[in-house]
Amino acid sequence: MSDVLALEGPSTLDGEIPIAGAKNAALPCMAAALLTPDPVELENVPPVQDVFTLRELLAGLGVDVRVDGDRWTLQAERVTSTAVPPDLTRRMRASFLTLGPLGVRCGSAEVVYPGGCAIGERPVDLHLAGLEALGFEVDQAAARVRIRARRLRGTVFEFAKVTVTGTEHLMMTAAAIPGTTVLRNCAREPEVVQLAELLCSMGADIEGAGTPQVVIRGTTALRGAAVRVIPDRIEAGTYAVAAVLTRGRVVLRAARAAHLTALLELLQAQGAVVETTADGLIVDARGVGDFRPLRVTTEPYPGFPTDLQAQVMVLMTQAPGVSEAVETIFPDRFNHVAELQRMGAHIELAKPMARVYGPTPLRGTVVAASDLRASAGLVLAGLIARGTTVVTNVYHLDRGYVRMEEKLRQAGVSIRRMRSDHGP
Repeated sequence: MSDVLALEGPSTLDGEIPIAGAKNAALPCMAAALLTPDPVELENVPPVQDVFTLRELLAGLGVDVRVDGDRWTLQAERVTSTAVPPDLTRRMRASFLTLGPLGVRCGSAEVVYPGGCAIGERPVDLHLAGLEALGFEVDQAAARVRIRARRLRGTVFEFAKVTVTGTEHLMMTAAAIPGTTVLRNCAREPEVVQLAELLCSMGADIEGAGTPQVVIRGTTALRGAAVRVIPDRIEAGTYAVAAVLTRGRVVLRAARAAHLTALLELLQAQGAVVETTADGLIVDARGVGDFRPLRVTTEPYPGFPTDLQAQVMVLMTQAPGVSEAVETIFPDRFNHVAELQRMGAHIELAKPMARVYGPTPLRGTVVAASDLRASAGLVLAGLIARGTTVVTNVYHLDRGYVRMEEKLRQAGVSIRRMRSDHGP
């Protein structure tokens, strides 16, 4: 038995949706708590499964985690293990972020290769090359990695390709190593900037976060600090697409338009009106006529985010003509295509590109989510499909979205969560 979401469509989104804290910002900040024996306080932590999994993992290493609503206090006063629990590591990729902090704090660390979404290759080679440059000895076996601190020092390291978790991993590890480290070809995401702000509050000196080059002047005396987790730009983007897809209107409380420039420009080109407010943004698509064909190429921030590719592909199915999605970040990230085809979409797939022919009416059926963002895309498809759409494997959705069905229901969508024999 597992949870499924059942939607009755078509629906029109109309209402207000609060945007939760970004799990992709909370996770590296949680891992950074390993760098100091003092308390690290995080506010606006989203109650999603990936966060709960990392809490369990950190607790297994000896970290004291106290939760008071959305305020979390993590204190690694005594680290009792340097071997990250394998079963938890296999559930989520962010678990790998604990390797460097554990190694610099305790002198050694061991972790199995991480899990997460089944969206293709996400190698950790760049993480390990960076850790070696910082002075760790890296020992790789078939299923696990062990590092030992040999001669830790500041270094100059250039990523062969842009990597968000790699940038975060080396930045937080270097923050606890005396000397100056220069990281080049860095990810520029807002979540990277947030981690740098936390590390600076802990006593590190970091310049350039949010640019391709980050300079870290580390210290062995990192202290406790506090930070409020930024709003989740991918959650906000998902609901913004839903509003345009259904030609509705949605108020996204706490959303930051500055974090969504590429998406909002795309939606405005479809005729949507986007208004920035003091407390978020409004997306109004009630006056939108026929959609226009779209061509989207996923790119590192500030380009179009890969995490919104599946959602925008649903919009492509309703645009007259030929639309294209080119996936440059994870070329295999097209697991949602087969499910959309089952709903009636006309999509030709030649990785790393999908060509979408529209408009095609979608019909409700049973579809299976395969990863976090694909599941969100299938829910959006259910908003415009005629009849009942049942999305299985909802545990994928729960890894990154806070009570999606409740938020959609409050915005006028007929949706319910049920226990079912569908799925695993």
